[in-house]
Amino acid sequence: MTTSDDDATYLRRAFAAARTARAAGDMPFGAVLARDGQAAWTARNRQNTSGDPSAHAELVLLREACAALGPDALRGATVYASGEPCAMCAGAMFWAGVARIVFGAPLAEMEARLGGPLLGLRCADTLAAARPAVAVEGPLLLDEALAALA
Repeated sequence: MTTSDDDATYLRRAFAAARTARAAGDMPFGAVLARDGQAAWTARNRQNTSGDPSAHAELVLLREACAALGPDALRGATVYASGEPCAMCAGAMFWAGVARIVFGAPLAEMEARLGGPLLGLRCADTLAAARPAVAVEGPLLLDEALAALA
């Protein structure tokens, strides 16, 4: 897969957010919302620090960006995720109107490195029948993505 300069920039921001999450005691995941070639919001996983099992980076991103920027900021946007979004996050991004998802580490690599419970459905498979369609691209920048999991 080819990585554009913007894709690389925003994925690296997601990786940085993942490292921040890990340092705070959360799972190492981060996400960035981009629209019209600009990063609009960045979030990190907060499951442990918030006590909310649904506080995956992508859901935190959607909630915070919607509250701060309004729901229109999500429609047609791209979400960059440090790791492949789970089925819960993929569905939430669809319902929010996100048009494109770009991720770093694939599900199998995350499982191998982090273990734990797993919804073993790939993001692209979760969204395969979505109407309107959501583009899913990844894995990208794999070495950097895997380093962010450590």
